[in-house]
Amino acid sequence: MNETTLITGASSGIGLALAREFARNGHPLIIVAPVQAELNRVANEIEKEFNVHVTLLAADLTREEAPDELLFELQENGREVHILVNNAGIGKKGLFVDVPLEREIDIIRLNVEAVVRMTKLFLPEMLSRHSGRILNTASVAGFEPGPLLSVYHASKAFVLSFTEALAVELEDSGVSITALCPGATDTDFFLKASMTGTRMFQKGNVMAPGEVAEEAYKALMHGDPLCVVGAANKGVGGITTVYDHPGHGAYEPQILRRPPALATSALPWRYRARISSPLIAPSRRLRD
Repeated sequence: MNETTLITGASSGIGLALAREFARNGHPLIIVAPVQAELNRVANEIEKEFNVHVTLLAADLTREEAPDELLFELQENGREVHILVNNAGIGKKGLFVDVPLEREIDIIRLNVEAVVRMTKLFLPEMLSRHSGRILNTASVAGFEPGPLLSVYHASKAFVLSFTEALAVELEDSGVSITALCPGATDTDFFLKASMTGTRMFQKGNVMAPGEVAEEAYKALMHGDPLCVVGAANKGVGGITTVYDHPGHGAYEPQILRRPPALATSALPWRYRARISSPLIAPSRRLRD
């Protein structure tokens, strides 16, 4: 039987594409999103097309209690989660001083706090089984600061750092963790974040969600700690990665910013990124 996969933010965008990709590969799904009607639509489509069982859990993960409620409901029904996909996330474009504080706090709660809570709750069971996988949706935004998206970029930097650190801690445990770092993707994120007027969106330099999901699935099943996809990664100045340096213990990782000219296969990293876009040029700021 394929591993049961829980995906947050599964009703649209990359989350929906991930749900379809896991279903295509035969995984029973537990999909989570705030709106029940959207979950019903997604579940019906996936079950009909891929013939896999889909469980729906409507939850607003900006609520502190929501992750615990999800775990309790699953335990009450005897459900185990073999793969956890922390995908739900939001952003808001604007000067930091102008964006309402409540919106910034919601970004932190969903993009950071919910990821930590969900991982904290579901990881112990995986460790007890010596088996499991976690996919955290970060972003190429996590590699550099983002004027007009300051809190969003900072939140994704947290997810990236958090995931890379856990990749070292979980070595030889039977549990793997992967940070997914897509570039600009053709989803409703731009609309919700008030970014439809940006050059990035209007020039059409965006990836299809299905492309992101396919690369993410491959990296997760391969056990890669980092999966960077898309042409938008040309805007990243380098990739931060974890490696074991001679003279340092396995749990004393060094962090290094990889020179863009070096090929992944030529580097002596213990953890190597799966990079679909080989060109990484100097960073540039996001502008209107």
